[in-house]
Amino acid sequence: MAPISTNREDFDEIPMVVGIFSAFGLVFTVSLFAWICCQRKSSKSNKTPPYKFVHVLKGVDIYPENLNSKKKFGGDDKHEIKNKPAVPKNSLHLDLEKRDLNGNFPKTNLKAGSNSELENGTPKLFSEGEKEAISPDSLKSSTSLTLEEKQEKLGTLYFSLEYNFEKKAFVVNIKEACGLPAMDEQSMTSDPYIKMTILPEKKHKVKTRVLRKTLDPAFDETFTFYGIPYTQIQELALHFTILSFDRFSRDDIIGEVLIPLSGIELSDGKMLMNREIIKRNVRKSSGRGELLISLCYQSTTNTLTVVVLKARHLPKSDVSGLSDPYVKVNLYHAKKRISKKKTHVKKCTPNAVFNELFVFDIPCEGLEDISVEFLVLDSERGSRNEIIGRLILGASAEGTGGEHWKEICDFPRRQIAKWHMLCDG
Repeated sequence: MAPISTNREDFDEIPMVVGIFSAFGLVFTVSLFAWICCQRKSSKSNKTPPYKFVHVLKGVDIYPENLNSKKKFGGDDKHEIKNKPAVPKNSLHLDLEKRDLNGNFPKTNLKAGSNSELENGTPKLFSEGEKEAISPDSLKSSTSLTLEEKQEKLGTLYFSLEYNFEKKAFVVNIKEACGLPAMDEQSMTSDPYIKMTILPEKKHKVKTRVLRKTLDPAFDETFTFYGIPYTQIQELALHFTILSFDRFSRDDIIGEVLIPLSGIELSDGKMLMNREIIKRNVRKSSGRGELLISLCYQSTTNTLTVVVLKARHLPKSDVSGLSDPYVKVNLYHAKKRISKKKTHVKKCTPNAVFNELFVFDIPCEGLEDISVEFLVLDSERGSRNEIIGRLILGASAEGTGGEHWKEICDFPRRQIAKWHMLCDG
């Protein structure tokens, strides 16, 4: 029987062929995976966020869900900006369709303009490279103040307005505020921020970030509102409220600025403006309004029935228009709050009709240590509600509040209603 011969070279070629095919397969798999990742990244970067306005924070675009970011900025940023050479700023208008793959916007340089703003006393923060104009009304802002307002300076607000005809976008840039008063008596400084509302609809409400421990905050924040026709601009007004953040209580109101847009021409480009900040209560009426309250004390069940009936002659909470009032009712025992209730909100009226009844259980016999506090507030969506007026009813209350309380104690089980003047909150 003939022996079977084997070729050792054939066995050596098999592993080499398997290795070559494995290497080609690995290279193909890695290339395919990299291509799929690039396609996904490209498709995500081309999506346009479905928002009606864009907020720009010192050149970085952020959107409404990030406006209340917890990141804080120090008050020394302004000094660093002033020490740096002036660089032309980016265009305020953001074209969402022209972003690159990284989500960044292309930079465009603005045409050089005249330096007439320096002659009119415009701060150095505004660069000469911007196309801008100063409103004649802004130069007369200091002369329009009354003698009382001049005695207490609340600072100056600097901002710019622009309209982009291509995108039908109204652009407001809040640049800075100078010379603000110190709201913190211990540190002799403030933590300012600004809320802005477009009137009269109040549909657009935005606010800047809080700058810590500074009286000259440089915000440089841009708000772009899309879908506003240019013909409607003349019918609008801008309302700025300057506040100081307080971590432990209600934020302090420094002042306000109202800018009617009638007569302001934005067709020539961006317009720089400045206004003196005035007191919030300068435009308020002298009275806080009146509140009609009905009380009934049931001595047998030891309960107090409170009916909030009406409010009349309520003042405007601010220059933006009528208030949206509602009433909070707090029950106190020995100066400690033991119960609280509130009415529904009545929209845009100085004469609200509530007709809401609340029943409180009294923890002790008699009403000697019991008092009821009524707070009339203006409902503000997205911010803290402002107190319009306050009323206290109790044995130690003065005026009609004490008289009304004495009557319900002398005549239990009888519903007694009276009008009361509201005082400052």
